[in-house]
Amino acid sequence: MMNFKEGEIIAIDKPYGMSSFGALAHIRFLCSKKQGSKVKMGHAGTLDPLATGVLILCTGKKTKTIEELQAHTKEYTATLQLGATTASFDREHEVAATYPTDHITHDGIVQVLSTFVGDIQQVPPSFSACNVGGKRAYQLSRNGKEVKLDAKPIRIDEIELTRFDADTMQADIRVVCGKGTYIRALARDIGQALGSGAYLTALRRTRVGDVRVEQCYDFDTFEEWLDNQTIEK
Repeated sequence: MMNFKEGEIIAIDKPYGMSSFGALAHIRFLCSKKQGSKVKMGHAGTLDPLATGVLILCTGKKTKTIEELQAHTKEYTATLQLGATTASFDREHEVAATYPTDHITHDGIVQVLSTFVGDIQQVPPSFSACNVGGKRAYQLSRNGKEVKLDAKPIRIDEIELTRFDADTMQADIRVVCGKGTYIRALARDIGQALGSGAYLTALRRTRVGDVRVEQCYDFDTFEEWLDNQTIEK
């Protein structure tokens, strides 16, 4: 039996192309319809619309645990396109600049990745939800205004190269990191460290704390699953 008022933690696999708030709004609508009254709900850690994977939703009294859940270690898999950059360092924008790649090798990437492990400083991307004078950085950036963000301390526990295609100059990486890490910014910095450029073509959050993506509810079939649950009203 589920009790949305006392609190439930619902982990979903957020689909591609949808904002975290959009995913939350849909699940909240379904839960509210099932309960017969509006369900209080929040999410623990934003995913970009172009990212997929673990999105943890908290209802009722469990919304008080959101800050704690946000602090949990996260794991991502990502595909980097080397030799180019975009304004957002992902596929939201067109390629803005290209760079040489002839010097990039598998071993060179592995060596560069190792320099990002540990406690490091990272400047968030300008197209991010960081607060700048009461407005979101991405809102200012999309309006054509220059955004300058300060570097913030983050921690990378693990980073590994899982695939490198020298013909397409695409690299797959797996990253285990702490709170506040922007994988788009990591892609930017990896590209710079390689003496080139880089942006994300794919990003998937595969774990938050002990919750793995394989344990998440499928977004498209959640309503069907919920129909079979008993709700405490």
